[in-house]
Amino acid sequence: MSHPTVQGFQLHPVPTAYGLSVGTVAHRQRSQRRTKKEISYHAVYYHYRKWCRDGSLESVFQDSILSIREQINTHHLNLDGSHAPAKKGGEAVAYQGRKKAKTSNVLPITDANGFILASTGIVAGNHNAAFELKDNIRAAFGFIKRLAIEIGGSYFNADAAFDTKAARKVCFNHRVIPNIVENTRSRKKPKRGRKRLFNRDVYKLRFAWIDKFRALLVRFDRKAAHFMGTHYIAYALINLRHLLAGTKFQ
Repeated sequence: MSHPTVQGFQLHPVPTAYGLSVGTVAHRQRSQRRTKKEISYHAVYYHYRKWCRDGSLESVFQDSILSIREQINTHHLNLDGSHAPAKKGGEAVAYQGRKKAKTSNVLPITDANGFILASTGIVAGNHNAAFELKDNIRAAFGFIKRLAIEIGGSYFNADAAFDTKAARKVCFNHRVIPNIVENTRSRKKPKRGRKRLFNRDVYKLRFAWIDKFRALLVRFDRKAAHFMGTHYIAYALINLRHLLAGTKFQ
């Protein structure tokens, strides 16, 4: 026997209620579901590559810096490179003997809190770390200054691979203190002359964040602009991480 509550309902079969058979109704419902347009991964990649080419992702990175201007600490700036093996080849890719693979390199500059303030472009892996370093540092410092961020008096931390006379000169021209490990270049005796300024305690504060993003560790994009767009997204996420988490730096 049916439940009393169920008996109170007047149930009508589908053919009686709508004048259609069960098979016709089911076919119409399937047809309506098919007409709904779904997002294709082709569209996602199309817009992503478009934003890489027209500078939209770079603008996002720049706006992320402006959003955290009050939290930026320029007591010391940190320069470090990150070689990414290029599995499919492409632009700005060459063999790197130390990695034993074809790689590309990018050099971001961070502040004392780990925020990304500037970055170089994609450099082929066969070049050493000091390749076009003078122009890259000059462009990076100019980018930071255009955002009205004062870097005068800041320490500039970098390892021995970036120890060049030209790089130090650029730092002095921008009133930045080069805190770079001296590259002995296989000298058996100390170099003559005045000893270079090097603060080891400040150098120990040097760190980088981009290696935490797995998408940046291995390169699959053939175009350098597309791979650089991935970096801009990671830079923006690093700069906005404390805002997204709801916490603030002191």
